Parts: sequence; C-alpha cells; structure tokens
Amino acid sequence: MARRSPQWINSSVLMEALMRYQEGRLPLSMKRWVEQLLDLNTDEASTAALLPSPHPLFND
Repeated sequence: MARRSPQWINSSVLMEALMRYQEGRLPLSMKRWVEQLLDLNTDEASTAALLPSPHPLFND
C-alpha cells in the first residue's frame, strides 16, 4: 500500500506538535511525522530553532 501524504494540515495542530517536539513530549510516531513533514535531519538540526522565542513583553 502506498503511503499517503497530507493534503492539508491544521496550523494549530502543527504548532502544538512543534511545541511538544521542542519539549521532547511527542510520541515517537508523532516525532517522526514532524521530522518527515519538515524534512528535518535530527543529526544536524537544533530543535530549539524550530520556533522563535516568545518576546519578553508578552511573557507574563
């Protein structure tokens, strides 16, 4: 059976997955999904660079 690629991805789901990926809180299957979706090479990529740091003015 051929693998299917997503036709669209809900942005809020992707953002939540990215946050959990950076925190190391994703199940292995979801971690691999994020890596494949974003074409990440885990040997070279720094996960800290996936999402920008929140601006200090917005951290309360």
